[in-house]
Amino acid sequence: MNTVQAVLMGAAQGISEFLPISSSAHIVFTSTIYKILAGTNFQNVTSEEIFFDILIHLSTLVAVVIFFYKDLKEILAGFINGIKNKDYKNSEFQTGLFVIVATFITCIIAFFTKDAAHKLTENPLVVSILLLFTGCILFFSEKLKKSSKNMDFKTSILIGIAQGLAVFPGLSRSGLTIATGIYNGIERVKAAKFSFILSVPIIILASVVYPLIEIDVPEIQNFNFKAIILGCITSFITGYFCIKYFMKYLEKFNLKGFAYYCWIIGILMIFICIENY
Repeated sequence: MNTVQAVLMGAAQGISEFLPISSSAHIVFTSTIYKILAGTNFQNVTSEEIFFDILIHLSTLVAVVIFFYKDLKEILAGFINGIKNKDYKNSEFQTGLFVIVATFITCIIAFFTKDAAHKLTENPLVVSILLLFTGCILFFSEKLKKSSKNMDFKTSILIGIAQGLAVFPGLSRSGLTIATGIYNGIERVKAAKFSFILSVPIIILASVVYPLIEIDVPEIQNFNFKAIILGCITSFITGYFCIKYFMKYLEKFNLKGFAYYCWIIGILMIFICIENY
């Protein structure tokens, strides 16, 4: 991996992690296009790329924590106080509980699907098709949405299922979780905030626990850390500003524009993959 590839992939991660367009798909696409232009095998995913993918996810996690620091602090404090005082009806306690429930459901699904999902990183054609499906979910979420309500156990479980399915590259984590919230009657901005807060524990689990089990430590010594660090910085900066402006966007607009984007990029990548197989 060189600096150009790392910065491009870092930018792709930062921009697409929080927009409902599948960051994993865009990392696969960016890497694929770069390899095609460089004349290398785009179906060969190196361990360095996998390691880099983990670190740029952690970089966007830092962006979430900084942007939602106040909310995260209030939820954590409210959850702890709720347990101490047996005050299970305060909103912060319930939000924390809904995050735990959704994360638990996600972990169960991800445990049984992670191997199949990992194989898809080497198959950009299938990833492109799944991105088209993400577009359909975004398009119909508000069109078919139910009457307005606050977050509840049922919705948190459904959002956890949506997040679990998003382990497959091409299925947007933010897209599926926000769309599931909207479809079930949660207001757009609230659904997005819950989705972003929900990303904290799952990114930690996916980016810290998983590598401890899978990464070959001696091999890390040969990685290009200058490129990796620059890619991570790019991912953090783009991720932070993406959250900021996406939240403002949702105050006025729905997700249909992102659905059209997913369809366009998905179709383009299908043609690119077919031409280069």
